[in-house]
Amino acid sequence: MTRLFNDPAAFADEALEGFTAAHRRWVRPVTGGVVRATATPAGQVAVVIGGGSGHYPAFSGLVGRGLAHGAAVGNVFASPSARQIHSVATAAHAGGGVLLMYGNYAGDVLHFGQAAERLAADGVETRTFAVADDISSAGPEESAKRRGIAGDLPVFKAAAAAAEQGLPLEEVLRVAERAGARTRSFGIAFSGCTLPGADHPLFTVPEARMAVGLGIHGEPGIGEEALPTADEAARLLVETLLKELPEDVADPAGQRAAVILNGLGSVKYEELFVVYRRVAALLGDAGVEIVDPEVGELVTSFDMAGISLTLTWLDDRLEELWRAPADTPAYRKGALDAAEPDPDRASATAAARDTAVPAAPVVPAASDASRGAADTVLAALDAVARVVDAHADELGRIDAVAGDGDHGIGMRRGSTAAHRAAADAHGLGAGAGTVLTRAADAWADKAGGTSGALWGTILRSLGTALGDRDAPDAARVADGVAEASAAVRRLGGAEVGDKTMVDVLVPFADALAAATAEDLPLADAWDRAATTATAAAAGTTDLLPRRGRARPHAEKSLGTPDAGAHSLALITRAVHGALLDHH
Repeated sequence: MTRLFNDPAAFADEALEGFTAAHRRWVRPVTGGVVRATATPAGQVAVVIGGGSGHYPAFSGLVGRGLAHGAAVGNVFASPSARQIHSVATAAHAGGGVLLMYGNYAGDVLHFGQAAERLAADGVETRTFAVADDISSAGPEESAKRRGIAGDLPVFKAAAAAAEQGLPLEEVLRVAERAGARTRSFGIAFSGCTLPGADHPLFTVPEARMAVGLGIHGEPGIGEEALPTADEAARLLVETLLKELPEDVADPAGQRAAVILNGLGSVKYEELFVVYRRVAALLGDAGVEIVDPEVGELVTSFDMAGISLTLTWLDDRLEELWRAPADTPAYRKGALDAAEPDPDRASATAAARDTAVPAAPVVPAASDASRGAADTVLAALDAVARVVDAHADELGRIDAVAGDGDHGIGMRRGSTAAHRAAADAHGLGAGAGTVLTRAADAWADKAGGTSGALWGTILRSLGTALGDRDAPDAARVADGVAEASAAVRRLGGAEVGDKTMVDVLVPFADALAAATAEDLPLADAWDRAATTATAAAAGTTDLLPRRGRARPHAEKSLGTPDAGAHSLALITRAVHGALLDHH
């Protein structure tokens, strides 16, 4: 378990602070993550990677010459927010455009996609690429739905090495696509991981058993088998990967492959070497030429006891990029000429850190009526934070049935940060709309992940509808909820029946609109809609998930409501209490 921490909510930020202090030769801190401490040639494509904390050396440890130009770092097991990614990419941009790269998880797809839109609006040419290498998470016919695990490294490196060669953005993207199409990974685990502050692991494995086909966020495997010997584990990993070759590889014999045997956190290096000796022999027996193998911790999951094997099938071009030199805090290969720190960036960072006085926060002007409505908004967000805190463990247990078990943790981080930001804005005299939009940004930043993106969208939609000029009436609130419902469906792609929060949000929005159309007061209309939400959340018990991390374990979720749907129903009822108190 993770033993050394202060406030669990501050763990990711404090870890990043310590990492940058220890590696100033390679990286410098920026809002949302880190960028290279060395100068990037003007016009070079910036490869910006990112994901949640808890996977070191991914992602911050891979920033440096020959690899990433920057890394956006989210909270524990949660994607960075669009605002954080935008900040890192802006700092890393050298005039040649930006390629955003990440593992294929719903939260990362949402946040990096939003960041790409913001960068494009700034005039920065931007492309995105999601690594999807985990063969256990979807079949070959649905390879685009696969998760990104240790295959992140060879795909990131191929794109970054191409960028170092001065290729334009579209060609760097094509290299990433080629590497991604030729990368496969498969993993096993012997115990789950325990997050900072938690008293139990996200999943457990019975004694003398192993989980097969696990993810890196505590997701359970797709099955269990008897605990193997090292040679048996090696055979399982190799034979599983050799069953699925890239489309243009008919036979492994005579092929070259970059090979990564990855430790997920608590399997020791000596154990990995024992396994690798057999991996190398089995690949050799199959006629595979191994190119620059990596054995060690490349993508971890806190203290998870597990390993994964990655094969990237190389052609001449990909081999050149795989062998190219790199110099980062956690990954070094070959030799590079000495590089001087970027004096302009370094001095600007030091000046900002040492001498700048933070500007007093300002809020847009608001009417007295809107500031009065902001009282109710703040009370509602306080109620949200309190009900989430009270049910966080329950939400985690529900999520762990078929997911990674961190829904309660993420919701607690997001709702607490949203209430704090709202209180700060309220204290400055903000109107209802600004209070909600400040809360939206804070929720997205601190929660990360899919729920962070979606709740940020919900609060922002409501804030836009309410504005800062007038006292919002019931109809305007209903319009804001309706827009939030539509925005969440656009952003996440889910619809009613997919076993997500949409199964509650849509009927809640519809019921609220119908009730306000009958001229019911807001508290009464909200009460009716919250009752509908509670029933809809219970109805997800019998659904099979078609989206999100629970999808690979769909059958396990039968008989359990969706965690996101359940939390939304709890929140709608809590907000009703705040509306009654401020009626």
